[in-house]
Amino acid sequence: MPSTRFAPPTEVPGLAARRIAADILDGVLHKHRMLDDQLDGAGAHPGLKALSDRDRALMRRLVATILRRLGTLGHVLSRLLDRGIPTDAPRTQSALLIGAAQILWMDVPDHAAVDLSVRLVQADRRAAKYAGLVNAVLRRCAREGQPLIDEVKSQMLDLPPWLVQRWIAAYGEDATRAMAAAISVEPALDLTVKSDPEGWATRLHGEALPTGTVRTLLHGSVTMLPGFNDGQWWVQDAAAAIPARLFGDVKDKSIADLCAAPGGKTAQLVHAGARVTAVDRSSNRIARLKDNLARLSLTAETVVADAAEWQPASNELFDGILVDAPCAATGTIRRHPDVAWLKQEADIGTLSALQKRLLQRAVTLLKPGGTLVYCTCSLEPEEGEQAVATLLADETGLRRAPVGRDEVAGLDEILTQAGDVRTLPSHLAHADPRLGGLDGFYAARLIKS
Repeated sequence: MPSTRFAPPTEVPGLAARRIAADILDGVLHKHRMLDDQLDGAGAHPGLKALSDRDRALMRRLVATILRRLGTLGHVLSRLLDRGIPTDAPRTQSALLIGAAQILWMDVPDHAAVDLSVRLVQADRRAAKYAGLVNAVLRRCAREGQPLIDEVKSQMLDLPPWLVQRWIAAYGEDATRAMAAAISVEPALDLTVKSDPEGWATRLHGEALPTGTVRTLLHGSVTMLPGFNDGQWWVQDAAAAIPARLFGDVKDKSIADLCAAPGGKTAQLVHAGARVTAVDRSSNRIARLKDNLARLSLTAETVVADAAEWQPASNELFDGILVDAPCAATGTIRRHPDVAWLKQEADIGTLSALQKRLLQRAVTLLKPGGTLVYCTCSLEPEEGEQAVATLLADETGLRRAPVGRDEVAGLDEILTQAGDVRTLPSHLAHADPRLGGLDGFYAARLIKS
């Protein structure tokens, strides 16, 4: 028999996933790194490659749950800690958040949640002295945590106060509470399919939404789902799939997709028969767009350039321009809970100025009679309704082309009085909260005279 004398010690199952979760959490909360950047691409955590698919899914869900419930977790832990979370050992905070999130919201045995969090701090030089504290606090959390959650259910603690105030001002308190409730639930997977939504909904054990998006609950890696390798669909929130459809029939028309990566809207337009020029300032993002199009067997001209300054080599004008502008992305918090804690109110003014430049440039690239569709995944009026109102006031050669209810599958709740599209996280309610909701999106359609 082979000797096991020098075999390396095996790690406690699940500890690696929680250690990586702690690292990524620290990246978001203390180093202001976006969650996606730490999960994929060149900046991804190096330990992810060694995780099994199951542990990787656990790690992602753990981090997302913590960021989705961060305010409530802070309240619970503050009530269980006499002197607050120790500030001299960041891993202590991570271990407490990870343990409490598992105890309160995840299907993990309490004893396992406590034990693995204690092991996390024991393995950290600065945090090791707090192992007893972590053990005691998490055991109390298992006994007393739920009543502490109930104390603050009505307070919307899981969104930054500045954002809550803005949403109440824009949409009213009832709508804001409904949005906060929708954001607290991990959303389903939305797919834009090339054809036969009902058939794909059956194959993927999901359902076809009125707009044609297929929605399903994801178990495991998206790359393992039927149709992925065949390029039959791509991941795209149902709200994000609406703006590209506002061009109507685009067969053989020239469309410039500004700020195009990662390419979902480009794919929609190409699949519908348009000749698309996809522009993005990031070479890495354009490379990702090309990879996505290649999997889908779709082709578009790609350009790495600042869309606000880009001039086509041939000085051509386009039949249509899609401006999916960089924004505060507050409408995507249900899918990207880190956004709530990485964005600041001051960002909105800077982004609004960029959106204005992009819109002004788009007008100069558009043929007379051409269509401009402007959209953002933001719930902030400055980045949506106000941006378009300013543009229409400045550009007398533009007029709004209101969106009809038949163009959005009869979903009257997502149309504004002016005829623009405004989706909220609480829209498209469902008996199963995981299968309801939309990203917060704004879209307007304008015609150049």
